[in-house]
Amino acid sequence: MPRRLNTSGCLLLIAVSAAPGVIGGCSEQRPGAGDRAVAASHQGDETGRFPVHLNLPVGPPRVETGQRDHLDRPVTVSCVACHSLQAPDRVARSGDDLQQFHQDLQFVHGNLACLSCHNPLNYSALRLADGTEVEYASVMTLCGQCHPRQSNDYVHGAHGGMTGYWDLTRGPRSRRICIDCHDPHAPAFPHMIPTFKSRDRFLSPQSPH
Repeated sequence: MPRRLNTSGCLLLIAVSAAPGVIGGCSEQRPGAGDRAVAASHQGDETGRFPVHLNLPVGPPRVETGQRDHLDRPVTVSCVACHSLQAPDRVARSGDDLQQFHQDLQFVHGNLACLSCHNPLNYSALRLADGTEVEYASVMTLCGQCHPRQSNDYVHGAHGGMTGYWDLTRGPRSRRICIDCHDPHAPAFPHMIPTFKSRDRFLSPQSPH
Protein backbone atom coordinates (compact mmCIF):
# COMPACT_ATOMS: atom_id res chain seq x y z
CA MET A 1 0.00 0.00 0.00
CA PRO A 2 1.49 3.40 -0.94
CA ARG A 3 2.55 5.38 2.08
CA ARG A 4 6.02 6.83 1.89
CA LEU A 5 6.81 10.15 0.33
CA ASN A 6 9.78 10.74 -1.92
CA THR A 7 10.47 14.32 -2.90
CA SER A 8 12.29 14.91 -6.13
CA GLY A 9 14.47 17.98 -6.08
CA CYS A 10 16.13 20.79 -7.91
CA LEU A 11 17.79 24.06 -7.21
CA LEU A 12 17.05 27.75 -7.23
CA LEU A 13 20.26 29.65 -7.81
CA ILE A 14 20.21 32.98 -5.98
CA ALA A 15 22.64 35.75 -6.79
CA VAL A 16 23.45 37.97 -3.81
CA SER A 17 24.13 41.42 -5.12
CA ALA A 18 23.24 43.70 -2.21
CA ALA A 19 24.31 43.82 1.44
CA PRO A 20 25.26 40.53 3.13
CA GLY A 21 22.16 38.48 3.91
CA VAL A 22 19.97 40.21 1.31
CA ILE A 23 18.87 37.80 -1.38
CA GLY A 24 18.47 39.19 -4.88
CA GLY A 25 17.57 37.98 -8.39
CA CYS A 26 17.25 34.31 -9.22
CA SER A 27 17.26 31.84 -12.06
CA GLU A 28 16.13 28.23 -11.99
CA GLN A 29 18.41 25.35 -12.94
CA ARG A 30 17.50 21.68 -13.03
CA PRO A 31 20.08 19.12 -11.97
CA GLY A 32 20.87 16.12 -14.08
CA ALA A 33 20.47 13.50 -11.35
CA GLY A 34 19.64 13.01 -7.69
CA ASP A 35 16.68 13.93 -5.49
CA ARG A 36 18.37 17.11 -4.33
CA ALA A 37 21.20 18.98 -5.99
CA VAL A 38 23.52 21.87 -5.29
CA ALA A 39 25.12 23.48 -8.33
CA ALA A 40 28.81 24.26 -8.45
CA SER A 41 30.09 27.69 -9.41
CA HIS A 42 33.72 28.39 -10.21
CA GLN A 43 33.66 32.12 -10.78
CA GLY A 44 31.80 35.17 -9.56
CA ASP A 45 29.31 37.29 -11.51
CA GLU A 46 29.95 40.71 -12.97
CA THR A 47 29.93 42.21 -9.44
CA GLY A 48 32.64 39.79 -8.35
CA ARG A 49 30.28 38.00 -5.95
CA PHE A 50 29.58 34.29 -6.06
CA PRO A 51 25.99 32.98 -5.88
CA VAL A 52 24.12 31.48 -2.95
CA HIS A 53 22.64 28.07 -3.75
CA LEU A 54 19.34 27.11 -2.13
CA ASN A 55 18.42 23.43 -1.98
CA LEU A 56 14.81 23.79 -3.16
CA PRO A 57 12.43 20.99 -4.19
CA VAL A 58 10.85 21.00 -7.60
CA GLY A 59 7.31 19.80 -8.12
CA PRO A 60 5.16 17.88 -5.64
CA PRO A 61 6.37 14.75 -3.82
CA ARG A 62 5.53 11.33 -5.21
CA VAL A 63 4.19 8.32 -3.34
CA GLU A 64 6.21 5.13 -3.41
CA THR A 65 4.13 2.05 -4.24
CA GLY A 66 6.61 -0.49 -2.95
CA GLN A 67 6.91 -1.94 -6.45
CA ARG A 68 9.77 -1.76 -8.95
CA ASP A 69 9.73 -1.62 -12.74
CA HIS A 70 11.63 -3.82 -15.20
CA LEU A 71 14.75 -1.67 -14.70
CA ASP A 72 14.51 -2.17 -10.93
CA ARG A 73 13.51 1.45 -10.36
CA PRO A 74 10.93 2.26 -7.67
CA VAL A 75 7.45 2.84 -9.07
CA THR A 76 5.88 6.06 -7.79
CA VAL A 77 2.58 7.82 -8.39
CA SER A 78 1.62 11.47 -8.15
CA CYS A 79 -0.61 12.84 -5.42
CA VAL A 80 -3.32 13.77 -7.92
CA ALA A 81 -3.51 10.18 -9.14
CA CYS A 82 -5.62 9.41 -6.07
CA HIS A 83 -6.75 12.79 -4.74
CA SER A 84 -8.35 13.79 -8.03
CA LEU A 85 -10.75 10.86 -7.66
CA GLN A 86 -12.15 11.75 -4.25
CA ALA A 87 -13.51 14.74 -2.38
CA PRO A 88 -11.00 16.70 -0.24
CA ASP A 89 -10.99 15.76 3.44
CA ARG A 90 -11.02 19.16 5.11
CA VAL A 91 -11.01 17.90 8.71
CA ALA A 92 -8.19 15.34 8.70
CA ARG A 93 -5.48 16.33 11.17
CA SER A 94 -3.52 13.08 11.67
CA GLY A 95 -2.81 9.73 10.10
CA ASP A 96 -5.43 8.25 12.44
CA ASP A 97 -8.12 10.16 10.54
CA LEU A 98 -7.17 8.52 7.23
CA GLN A 99 -8.60 5.26 5.93
CA GLN A 100 -6.61 4.45 2.79
CA PHE A 101 -3.15 6.02 2.60
CA HIS A 102 -0.64 7.77 4.87
CA GLN A 103 -1.97 6.05 8.01
CA ASP A 104 1.55 5.96 9.43
CA LEU A 105 2.08 9.69 8.89
CA GLN A 106 3.12 11.49 12.07
CA PHE A 107 1.38 14.88 12.12
CA VAL A 108 2.10 17.29 14.96
CA HIS A 109 2.05 20.84 13.61
CA GLY A 110 0.05 23.15 15.82
CA ASN A 111 -3.68 23.08 15.16
CA LEU A 112 -3.29 22.73 11.40
CA ALA A 113 -5.21 20.33 9.21
CA CYS A 114 -3.79 18.67 6.11
CA LEU A 115 -5.50 21.21 3.87
CA SER A 116 -4.11 24.14 5.82
CA CYS A 117 -1.04 23.77 3.59
CA HIS A 118 -2.02 21.33 0.83
CA ASN A 119 -4.17 22.83 -1.89
CA PRO A 120 -7.52 20.99 -2.18
CA LEU A 121 -8.05 22.50 -5.65
CA ASN A 122 -4.68 21.34 -6.93
CA TYR A 123 -2.77 18.66 -5.05
CA SER A 124 0.29 19.38 -7.16
CA ALA A 125 0.69 22.67 -5.27
CA LEU A 126 0.47 24.17 -1.79
CA ARG A 127 -1.65 27.04 -0.48
CA LEU A 128 -1.15 30.02 1.81
CA ALA A 129 -3.52 30.90 4.64
CA ASP A 130 -5.45 33.26 2.33
CA GLY A 131 -5.88 30.53 -0.29
CA THR A 132 -3.17 31.75 -2.64
CA GLU A 133 -1.59 28.85 -4.53
CA VAL A 134 2.16 28.39 -4.24
CA GLU A 135 4.43 25.90 -5.95
CA TYR A 136 6.42 23.38 -3.95
CA ALA A 137 9.60 25.24 -4.87
CA SER A 138 8.20 28.19 -2.86
CA VAL A 139 7.74 26.15 0.29
CA MET A 140 9.74 28.71 2.30
CA THR A 141 7.08 31.31 1.53
CA LEU A 142 4.52 28.94 3.03
CA CYS A 143 6.59 28.38 6.18
CA GLY A 144 7.39 32.08 6.57
CA GLN A 145 3.76 33.17 6.81
CA CYS A 146 3.45 31.55 10.25
CA HIS A 147 7.09 31.73 11.28
CA PRO A 148 8.15 35.31 10.43
CA ARG A 149 10.86 35.52 13.11
CA GLN A 150 12.64 32.41 11.84
CA SER A 151 12.17 33.58 8.26
CA ASN A 152 13.75 36.95 9.05
CA ASP A 153 16.61 35.25 10.88
CA TYR A 154 17.14 32.98 7.87
CA VAL A 155 17.38 35.92 5.47
CA HIS A 156 20.06 37.48 7.66
CA GLY A 157 21.99 34.24 8.12
CA ALA A 158 21.13 33.56 11.78
CA HIS A 159 18.91 30.52 11.12
CA GLY A 160 19.39 27.48 8.91
CA GLY A 161 22.43 25.45 7.97
CA MET A 162 24.92 26.60 5.36
CA THR A 163 28.28 25.65 3.94
CA GLY A 164 30.76 27.57 1.85
CA TYR A 165 31.95 31.14 2.19
CA TRP A 166 30.68 34.01 4.31
CA ASP A 167 32.64 36.29 2.01
CA LEU A 168 30.97 35.81 -1.37
CA THR A 169 33.83 37.49 -3.17
CA ARG A 170 35.92 34.40 -2.37
CA GLY A 171 33.50 31.60 -3.22
CA PRO A 172 29.87 30.39 -3.33
CA ARG A 173 27.63 29.46 -0.41
CA SER A 174 25.11 26.62 -0.13
CA ARG A 175 22.11 26.89 2.17
CA ARG A 176 19.58 24.40 3.47
CA ILE A 177 15.91 25.33 3.58
CA CYS A 178 13.18 24.73 6.17
CA ILE A 179 12.24 21.19 5.14
CA ASP A 180 15.87 20.03 5.01
CA CYS A 181 16.01 20.18 8.81
CA HIS A 182 12.33 20.18 9.84
CA ASP A 183 9.77 17.54 8.96
CA PRO A 184 6.90 19.70 7.61
CA HIS A 185 4.35 17.42 9.27
CA ALA A 186 6.13 17.35 12.65
CA PRO A 187 8.63 20.24 12.60
CA ALA A 188 9.58 20.39 16.28
CA PHE A 189 12.89 18.81 17.19
CA PRO A 190 12.67 16.12 19.90
CA HIS A 191 13.66 17.07 23.44
CA MET A 192 17.18 16.03 24.27
CA ILE A 193 19.20 15.81 27.47
CA PRO A 194 22.50 17.69 27.11
CA THR A 195 25.61 15.73 27.96
CA PHE A 196 29.24 16.61 28.45
CA LYS A 197 31.49 16.23 25.45
CA SER A 198 33.96 13.41 25.51
CA ARG A 199 37.50 14.44 26.35
CA ASP A 200 39.80 14.80 23.35
CA ARG A 201 43.15 13.34 24.39
CA PHE A 202 44.91 15.18 21.58
CA LEU A 203 43.46 18.69 22.06
CA SER A 204 42.76 18.74 25.81
CA PRO A 205 45.61 19.80 28.13
CA GLN A 206 47.39 16.73 29.51
CA SER A 207 48.49 16.48 33.12
CA PRO A 208 52.13 15.41 33.59
CA HIS A 209 52.68 11.90 34.89
